[in-house]
Amino acid sequence: MFNLGFEMFRLTRNSLSRACSLARFIRRPEITSRGYASQAINQMLHLQQMEICADPPSRGLVIGVFADEEDKNDAGILTPTGWRYNLQKTNGRLLEVLRMSGPMPKRGETRMLFAIEPERIPYYSAVAVVGLGKECLGYNPYEVLDEQKEAIRRSVADACRILAELDTDRIEVENCGHAESAAEGAALGIWLYQELRDPKRRISVPSIDLFASKDEICDIEGWRIGLQKAAAQNLTRQLQEMPSNLLTPTAFAQNVVEVLCKSGVNVEVKVEGWAESQSMHAFLAVGKASCEPPIFLELSYYGTCAEERPIVLVGQGVTYDAGGLCIKDKHELFHMRADMTGAAVVVATCRAVAGLRLPVNIRGLIPLCENVIGCNSFRPGDMVKSMNGKTIEVQCTDHEDVLVLADALLYGQNFCPKCIIDIGTCSGYMRQSLDEAACGVFTNSEILWQQIKHASMHTGDRVWRFPLWNYYSKAVRAGQRSDVQNYGIGRGGRPCKAAAFLREFVPCGQWMHIDATNVMITRGDEFEYLRKGMAGRPTRTLIEFIAQTICKDTAPKMGK
Repeated sequence: MFNLGFEMFRLTRNSLSRACSLARFIRRPEITSRGYASQAINQMLHLQQMEICADPPSRGLVIGVFADEEDKNDAGILTPTGWRYNLQKTNGRLLEVLRMSGPMPKRGETRMLFAIEPERIPYYSAVAVVGLGKECLGYNPYEVLDEQKEAIRRSVADACRILAELDTDRIEVENCGHAESAAEGAALGIWLYQELRDPKRRISVPSIDLFASKDEICDIEGWRIGLQKAAAQNLTRQLQEMPSNLLTPTAFAQNVVEVLCKSGVNVEVKVEGWAESQSMHAFLAVGKASCEPPIFLELSYYGTCAEERPIVLVGQGVTYDAGGLCIKDKHELFHMRADMTGAAVVVATCRAVAGLRLPVNIRGLIPLCENVIGCNSFRPGDMVKSMNGKTIEVQCTDHEDVLVLADALLYGQNFCPKCIIDIGTCSGYMRQSLDEAACGVFTNSEILWQQIKHASMHTGDRVWRFPLWNYYSKAVRAGQRSDVQNYGIGRGGRPCKAAAFLREFVPCGQWMHIDATNVMITRGDEFEYLRKGMAGRPTRTLIEFIAQTICKDTAPKMGK
């Protein structure tokens, strides 16, 4: 019996439940009289009373630390929320262990600490300390970026992804100085598309919440805004990731009705016959080869009086782009299910604007179709006529994006808009120009450019302005057989020629074209809050742009 008692004392935590049951057998009078057996039994009963036999739910905490990245000897300064947690919950042990573990984490880096609270069962099983860089970070005019907000997004996202890999059930995130950015980083970082996987094999996604101490003012409104923006970008990513055989134009329309009608956005589904009555021959020419009928969606959100002029958003909705008779290369075809990025961005933006209850009127126009090969495909050399009567020569069927957007831009003039903004994936050459750094913007308004630039500075999803010169307009009007050509003459400048083509169908008013081809997909190594796959950009920038059109002061603020 001596050996039995001694071996039970050495049992590991994994076999503790069996030890707890055997302890009742050992508690006989002839055994408990021995000191060594009594000591082992008391320790096991103490562990049993602490309820370690049942594993508690795993909870994680994310807090920030400021430190000079260039100085390895910098002792680091915790954020105010982190400092309160350090004193109230760990009696100063957190900062002590953090400094003993090596140099302070840099921007975008995470240091994991486990069981640092003095209780035997810590309230937070893991604490992630994220690097936020220097305290004085702010707007960088050379990078056109608020570096503090971007550091918060990247660091928080990296920490949440690590905690999610540890099967953490719930993650609480402190505001790190800006609750909106912290919410964006957390919600974007843990998201992944796995709807079509077996539920048993899906990766667990923890819930996230804002952490704050009792004596701290909680910025719950900023946290809510950040979650709304992140949810909108995740909706865009979800629509992009869906395979094209499941997300046909009809299925896309059904999804939009299901998503937006619950949010207070009115959705009108217009069929092929309506488009014919509107003389949208350019749009119909693209989709006539597919057995899936084209559909035109009209979204309406009224956040203010009905007499207020709306902002018109036009989203390119080619649910699959094979290139038509001018078929694409095989390595490009796989990602062409996301050629409806513009449509997805408009849908997600409308939902976020409605969720935030912004006092603005929005009208969203989404032409949906497929550009595939069929017996009725439109051909190079064909002539089509747009709504305004201009004839368009089809030089290349792989440049159908501008044909789809042209008629929608003309239709948007019927609403007397404040401005028209179209989003599409019109030119693959944007990847050679900007890689994943920023979207391309073309506009005839300096005011719109300044507003979208300031919005992108806040969101970290930057934009860059390209020229909209008459040089490119002449290139698309150079054909002798038609008014405009969808490709134009010359070898280079494809993004600029696509914008110049669209400009022909915006007779007046403020207009902006956003080309998101290069940011449609991400490699997963540029931004910690975006996994490899579809990126959902520039959804947050467009939401911020609409919000800033309501505000008076949108100029960026320099850092201290």
